[in-house]
Amino acid sequence: MKIQLALAALGLSALLAAPAHGQSDVKKAVDATHHVLQKTGKGIKQGAKDVGGATHHELKKAGNKTKEVAGEVTGVHKVGGDVGKAAQGVSHAGKKVARKAKHTLKDTKADAHAALTKSGKDAKADVKKP
Repeated sequence: MKIQLALAALGLSALLAAPAHGQSDVKKAVDATHHVLQKTGKGIKQGAKDVGGATHHELKKAGNKTKEVAGEVTGVHKVGGDVGKAAQGVSHAGKKVARKAKHTLKDTKADAHAALTKSGKDAKADVKKP
């Protein structure tokens, strides 16, 4: 009887171990597919970055050439001194106004969201009351 019990336990453990071994083959296939897709995706991203970088460099060259031609025509090659400081002041003031407007908008939006969330939770609590 003990031998039969031992053989039954051995057979049962062999049956249970077989599907686990089969799952490891499936896992290996899934892992291999994942790695192939990951390499492909990284290659596509790198290609897009290379194209974007090349485009950026060409546009930068064209912009610098335009500034150089404009400098030849006007005789002013670099903005500096009082003119540059004034331009910087205007630029910084505009950016400061834009940041403040954005902050005000986001603050208002957050307050409205908080109020709606509170009213929604209160309504939910009222419905749940027995």
